[in-house]
Amino acid sequence: MSIPELEEIKSAHCSCGKIHTHAIDDIIIGGGAVNHICEIVERYGSNAFVLSDVNTYKAAARKVCTLLDEKNIKYTSYTINEETPEPDERSVGSVVMHYDRSCDVIVAVGSGVINDIGKLLAVTVDKPYIIVASAPSMDGYASATSSMTRDGLKISLPTKCANVIIGDTEILAAAPMRMLVSGIGDMLAKYVSICEWRISHIITGEYYCERIAELVRFALKRCACNASGLIKRDPKAIEAVFEGLVIGGVAMTYAGLSRPASGVEHYLSHIWDMRGVEFGTPVDLHGIQCAVGTLIAIRYYEKLKSIRPNREQALAYARGFDLAAWHERLRAFLGKGAESMIRLDETERKYDVLAHAKRLDIITEKWDELLKIIDDELPTSTELESLLDAIGAPKSMQDIGLESSLLPMTLAAAKDIRDKYVLPRLLWDIGVIDEI
Repeated sequence: MSIPELEEIKSAHCSCGKIHTHAIDDIIIGGGAVNHICEIVERYGSNAFVLSDVNTYKAAARKVCTLLDEKNIKYTSYTINEETPEPDERSVGSVVMHYDRSCDVIVAVGSGVINDIGKLLAVTVDKPYIIVASAPSMDGYASATSSMTRDGLKISLPTKCANVIIGDTEILAAAPMRMLVSGIGDMLAKYVSICEWRISHIITGEYYCERIAELVRFALKRCACNASGLIKRDPKAIEAVFEGLVIGGVAMTYAGLSRPASGVEHYLSHIWDMRGVEFGTPVDLHGIQCAVGTLIAIRYYEKLKSIRPNREQALAYARGFDLAAWHERLRAFLGKGAESMIRLDETERKYDVLAHAKRLDIITEKWDELLKIIDDELPTSTELESLLDAIGAPKSMQDIGLESSLLPMTLAAAKDIRDKYVLPRLLWDIGVIDEI
């Protein structure tokens, strides 16, 4: 099948200057969709490598293997011997070491982590890639990147897009409720991601495409409208939400970057993940953390709307910023993961006073336009709280086991995790990040 909204802009000359394409050959969504696995495997090869974890083997990989057995299709099955594997060097190394080089097509059965590892394996060994989704829990099924932890730092690696995405609504509907909520949470993040993409376009000149932004808004609306049906495990709602998640993922591929789908709310989640790896603090599902991060971000944007930048105050703040002291605070807060962030700044030089002054000139000139973008793109915190209540989602750091006292440092650290211009960078640029 094809999703019409995706095909509307595929391979068309766009006003943004790019030709938008994706590498997905087929998207199969519906009840019993997994029964197509044999014909799909035979389309690409004759010997499959089936990847899963302990939970996704029970949920769907056992069924996949049974179907392949019935058709006498060769395969090697490897199940990571963990219920919740980490997307890190250890897991990737384990998968690579168990990969059978005679296999000519990779079939991953799972959601976030398994999909990320499967995409990384597929691009490494240069084989076709099929994903059998186990839960409508995130938007990465259709993206060409993998969210991984490397040297303690959460990074986004270019990998490959799936050749085929299989979303069997019977399998998806049976996923744990928290994973269903996670999928909605990952989509709610798009409110902030599109807002910040537009803001960055104005302040830094970053590439922006309105057609892709509108595609993401469509996917977000589709998921939000079907949220109540999803938590009731209604098959039609499951299908609609999964399609929305696929659309959100393809938007990243069309843009050639993750910007349409992630902003500061993802960075807050990444910071919590990094602290979990380093210090053993609680870590929740990606989409759950993104939902909490989205509400936090919107509350900060509401505070921002009451501020008028003072140019001289902002310039003085930048001149007085002690970068060495800040790096020591990062090390204390994040451990070894901070080192990669510090190295990134050595090349990006976002704290350079001349570069800051140029950004500040644009910010002060365009402030009213920036506030209008915030009004246009973001719901109020009250509206978002109501939606989170309706799906039984957490709304605070305490709800996911984290101390609220960590929030100021989490927000401040989020400006350093990657090279995107996001909320805390804007707060730093106008010299109010400490007080706000």
